[in-house]
Amino acid sequence: MPAVSQANDAMIRRLEKELEERNAFAQGLIASVEDSNRDLNETEKAQLLGVRDRMGSIQDQLTSLEATAEIAANVHARARQLDGAISAARAFGTGKAVEYRSAGGYLGDVWQMMSGNREAGERLEIFQRAASHQKTTDTLGIVPDPIVGPVISFIDASRPITSFIGPQPLTHGTWYRPKVTQHTSVGVQGSAGAAADEKTELLSQKMTITRLTGTAKTYGGYVNVSRQDIDFSGAPGAPAMDAVINDLAANYAVQTEAAMATALLTVSGTPVEIAGVNTAAHSAADLITALFSALATVYSVTKGVGRYYMACSPDSVSKWAPLFAPVNVNPSAPGVNAPTFGNGMQLTVAGIPLLVSAGLTAGTIGVVASTQTVECFEQRIGTLSITEPSVLGVQVAYAGYFTPLVVDATAGVKIIDAT
Repeated sequence: MPAVSQANDAMIRRLEKELEERNAFAQGLIASVEDSNRDLNETEKAQLLGVRDRMGSIQDQLTSLEATAEIAANVHARARQLDGAISAARAFGTGKAVEYRSAGGYLGDVWQMMSGNREAGERLEIFQRAASHQKTTDTLGIVPDPIVGPVISFIDASRPITSFIGPQPLTHGTWYRPKVTQHTSVGVQGSAGAAADEKTELLSQKMTITRLTGTAKTYGGYVNVSRQDIDFSGAPGAPAMDAVINDLAANYAVQTEAAMATALLTVSGTPVEIAGVNTAAHSAADLITALFSALATVYSVTKGVGRYYMACSPDSVSKWAPLFAPVNVNPSAPGVNAPTFGNGMQLTVAGIPLLVSAGLTAGTIGVVASTQTVECFEQRIGTLSITEPSVLGVQVAYAGYFTPLVVDATAGVKIIDAT
């Protein structure tokens, strides 16, 4: 029962994780299309259809697995109840061991036994019985070594910045992203007022479109696992192999998020200093002023295209605490939630989501940007494996193509402490 339950729970966690990744990909794709103010093309439609079908399949499996888990839990609980009832029935009287609180109680039973009381005699027999105490150390040959619960692994595989921006499909080793570097020009005809503007030259300025170059970067790792480790590591389903693959996938997520964070930190907009003394806590007014100053710079470059966001390192979340305590001066957000501290969106500052990413350098108070500041492109290869018969091994790898692309470094601003 425990092994089946563990496998069931592990599969539920794996499917739920894949469901979240598929949903993040779909939302990122839709957001990218919406930011470009256009309709889905045929390739994107096909991608969304494939994601939708897979999400539906995952949901069906989760429904079946959750029902199975519930039935298994009920059976396990009933078995414990029956075991308790049988143990109680085997015990004497009320099911408790025979104990005498005083010598008088013991002598009372002796007198009643001598008077022919059968129950007093049984109590004395149980009390005086010299039992041989057998312990688990005496039966090591039949005591199993149970493996309880899944493998404990301290690694955060979430990708808050990458998921918020939404990876775009990566289909070529090298690709180009068109970007307008000079717009056309429109102005008032003439320059001598309304009476003199007729038949004068209009403004004319050509539109210049350059392109950014993206190159696919490969991230991956591999491990060679012995056939014995796969076959003898527990229940069917090769938990050793599952643990290795899951760890490779998690580290892939860590490294790609770190690459995204590194690209975000290259923003070159003039940093905004939080006014006041360089201390652990600033006033709410100083924090809000710094945020809107940074947003003004981002808007001057992106003109409102894309979605605004701010990212900080985990150790800098406390810098924004004055906005929420002791009185919540930011009612649009729930505030800092300590039980969910870690990678991900922790709170909203003046309507701007604050993404906490371990990929950012420690001490990063905030980087304010737009989804058009840095983009990312990805194609996951996933798991690859090959058998090595000569050494009875299975070599397994996990890889993918991932590339951050800085669209405009001036469209991002760092918030720093005043010096």
